[in-house]
Amino acid sequence: MRMNRRSFIKRTLGSLLALFGLSGGTYYYARYMEPDMLTIQEETIRNVKIPDSFQNFKVVQFSDTHVGFHYSLEQLEKVVDRINGLEPDLILFTGDLVDKPNAYEWDGRIVEVLKKLHAPNGKFWIYGNHDHGGYGTDVVKKKMDQSGFKLLKNENTAIKKGQDSFILAGVDDIMLGKPDMAKTLEEVYEREFVLLMVHEPDYADHAAAYPVDVQLSGHSHGGQIQIPFIGYLVTPPHAEKYVEGRHTIGGLELYVSRGLGTTRLPYRFLCKPEITLHTLTNS
Repeated sequence: MRMNRRSFIKRTLGSLLALFGLSGGTYYYARYMEPDMLTIQEETIRNVKIPDSFQNFKVVQFSDTHVGFHYSLEQLEKVVDRINGLEPDLILFTGDLVDKPNAYEWDGRIVEVLKKLHAPNGKFWIYGNHDHGGYGTDVVKKKMDQSGFKLLKNENTAIKKGQDSFILAGVDDIMLGKPDMAKTLEEVYEREFVLLMVHEPDYADHAAAYPVDVQLSGHSHGGQIQIPFIGYLVTPPHAEKYVEGRHTIGGLELYVSRGLGTTRLPYRFLCKPEITLHTLTNS
């Protein structure tokens, strides 16, 4: 992908600032402190289509653990404890479980950690690009299956409470999978509240043309390193327009998680890792 002159200058200058800054007093902070400063980001999802029985329903999203690249199972276990402490009704993982599936030492430990997550309305996940990459497609699914997570790959399911329900949908990874929005939303009606999981946030520009109310994404790591007056230094493809936080695209609300782990560079600077607590309401 070609880089224009403005982007080249920004990234070059930013990289130089990062290099000099991280080689000084901020290196220890960015390498060893901030990556472990887990935050809970609280968001309220308001939509009149949310049934009354789902008032104050709690959805916890976590993303981009990248276990194996300077992110340990001990760190993941702490995340599991924090998530369970929030008493979620529903748990969603928006992709990139381990950094390099073909190099990761797969055993039962990661399953035992993820099995500890509990939510009465279930645990669901989607593929990220690192899950498909490194021949990970099958092994990652196997481990997530064993952990009690259900994969949504170009499909949807109804989350039910009594006679009421809303639609939870998931698209295959945009970069390395075969996303199919038409298949994903089969038998979904516009009157239903639709919550969509997509790993790459910039896909929201495409999803906004469909009957989707909310999109939850990760992939960006929030830029991972943010330099004042320069901006985000690490913005992967399909996470260059929407990098973190909340955005409105037409009638679609997009929430982009900064995620938990790191990739490429083992640093976080002014970009703390997070899990997100989404609370549903129709008022």
